[in-house]
Amino acid sequence: MMRIYFIIVVLVAVSCGPKDEVRKPIKQVTVEQNNSDMLKKSNKYVVVKLDTDISVLTDNEKKMLLLLIKAADKMNDLFWFESYGDSEELLNSIEDVNTKKYAEINYGPWDRLEGNAPFVEGVLDKPLGANFYPIDMTKEEYQNASIEDKGSLYTFIRRNKEGALYSIPYYKQFEKEVKEVSSLLLEASKLAEDKGLKVYLELRAKALLTDDYQKSDLAWMDMKSNTLDIVIGPIETYEDKLFGNKASHEAYVLIKDQIWSKRLAKFSAYLPELQRELPVDDAYKKEMPGTNSDLNAYDVVFYAGDCNAGSKTIAINLPNDEKVQLQKGTRRLQLKNTMQAKFEKILVPISNVLIDISQRKHITFDAFFENTMFHEVAHGLGIKNTINGKGTVRKALQEYSSALEEGKADILGLYMVQQLTDKGELTNDFKDNMVTFMAGIFRSVRFGAASAHGKANMIRFNFFKEKGAFSRNDDGTFKVNFDKMEIAMRELSNLILTLQGNGDYIGVGLLVKEKGVISNELQLDLDRLVTKGIPVDVVFMQGVSVLRL
Repeated sequence: MMRIYFIIVVLVAVSCGPKDEVRKPIKQVTVEQNNSDMLKKSNKYVVVKLDTDISVLTDNEKKMLLLLIKAADKMNDLFWFESYGDSEELLNSIEDVNTKKYAEINYGPWDRLEGNAPFVEGVLDKPLGANFYPIDMTKEEYQNASIEDKGSLYTFIRRNKEGALYSIPYYKQFEKEVKEVSSLLLEASKLAEDKGLKVYLELRAKALLTDDYQKSDLAWMDMKSNTLDIVIGPIETYEDKLFGNKASHEAYVLIKDQIWSKRLAKFSAYLPELQRELPVDDAYKKEMPGTNSDLNAYDVVFYAGDCNAGSKTIAINLPNDEKVQLQKGTRRLQLKNTMQAKFEKILVPISNVLIDISQRKHITFDAFFENTMFHEVAHGLGIKNTINGKGTVRKALQEYSSALEEGKADILGLYMVQQLTDKGELTNDFKDNMVTFMAGIFRSVRFGAASAHGKANMIRFNFFKEKGAFSRNDDGTFKVNFDKMEIAMRELSNLILTLQGNGDYIGVGLLVKEKGVISNELQLDLDRLVTKGIPVDVVFMQGVSVLRL
């Protein structure tokens, strides 16, 4: 068997200058790396080409697309820093091509599909706070420290020469990079033929220089007729597992599917009615979502940064700013080409192994699309601010916030499909949605405990098991018990909405501890998927050359 030997150079950098504070490996060791094992890890991902029909674009839009992809690509370096530190030092120290490839997929030496376990020897466990905080900082030290803007989504926390904590804004840490991105967005705005897109690009370019994103978020909500789109900046807080408070840089470059988007447009009008019908006491649904929300279908042509790390997003619900959500709602973007790829290459093969043969007819792309779409709609429902003065749900639940929010969106999304089916607005068999939803749990649980989506699926699987929503056959396949799943769906919706509204940090912690785990039996079932060679997720061939620009 071939073995690769290489040296990892390791230091801990702690200095007063923020530019020098790059997280690095911890100690110097000689590494014996099994090339075959790393190849198996890389094979967890199947390669998908991110292509679409660009003939729908005007000449100006094609020129804009080049600029937007270039701007998006710069998010990769920023996210590397946030996740790990000095990417070049790490990658240059790795000689084995498969190990280096896997580090690039994970934006660091930790396997995102295996609970962030290190796969480069000599690298210690990933800090819960990634590179947002000093590696030796405790939660108590942070909570007791007087730091300017420490609660901001857009600051790094560092130590000065005396060892005291201080903050540095993203726009200062990344001053050179954000100026380049801002310039590219402004250049693209000059080519924009859609007025809403033009305004958004101008405001987003300015926002990157100040970390004040609210005006550009509002402008993004006002866009209605654009074909091109870009989501760019520090957005989600999944990477900060210490407090769930620091946002990570990412970007999507998108082309709207106008035909599919027209089909989806009518559902936004149902949001207030669906909010009132949520299966929870009135106190937990008193906030009314904005009715300016959009449902649209897009093809993605470029992923970068956080959204490109490990498991890939198939739908977007933004902005995350609670004030913008209450004023204007959110936009839900269904990423149709990525969704189709995951359905065909992952979900259907999983179903052929783990779903009872009599129910496999209920695995459909329409149901997968609906479940995913209403997952994103459900992010806008429920409650954003606690009912007992603990502030926003996100701040009250800290590191548990993302996992519980994803769990809420999953289960409420299914509940909403049922409600709209009962109203006659959706005409497919709801059994399709339930069985496809069950298969979707197996797909997402494989993302591991390090993923908010994976943890949410573990909680739901164990809750459903407890309530008898499915049964496991002797042959290792699973069968949905439809009546019991509908009951469990409403009970879990009630539980999550109540925990969020109460800002019950301890209660959520217990839920995660008790149900956010994979049992030995389930792990053996998931291992069968590995034996069958079914990939866990996708990696992309993407960019200018793939689009033939």
